[in-house]
Amino acid sequence: MTGDSEQSEYQRIVHLSLDGEALVARNPDVDHERRVAVFDLLEENSFAPLDCPPGPYRVVLSLTEKGLNFSISDREDKKLKDVELSLRRFRRLVKDYFLICESYYQAIRSASPDKIETIDIGRRALHNEGSELLKEKLADRIEMDFDTARRLFTLVCVLQMRG
Repeated sequence: MTGDSEQSEYQRIVHLSLDGEALVARNPDVDHERRVAVFDLLEENSFAPLDCPPGPYRVVLSLTEKGLNFSISDREDKKLKDVELSLRRFRRLVKDYFLICESYYQAIRSASPDKIETIDIGRRALHNEGSELLKEKLADRIEMDFDTARRLFTLVCVLQMRG
């Protein structure tokens, strides 16, 4: 029987990349968010694609005509499966998240600490909502914990910026 620590070693992402166009930085704040999300995700995550052998996994996130694609490979980069996710339910949420992030980035440069905190509370609430939706929409194909979903939602937002 596999223990929890052994299980987490296998049910995780060890390499994550975004399609090439997403790496074009729109602005320093977005580029920073992308780098932090990828770093944090690789440091700690729980990611278990259903109907796949145990990991660890390499994942490439990209936008397709159908939405978001998770291209999942094993550690040696042998393709295991693609998981497509429609982003229709995410459009409003991502748009609202972008707007509040813009307000937040402006506020941290000149606003009072109280105003920054108020905006940040709203920003975190939207981020949590997006993370829960992502986790819910992928539940029948990929099991993940909330923190992994949060970091992946950040990357979904970054990918959306390229369009």
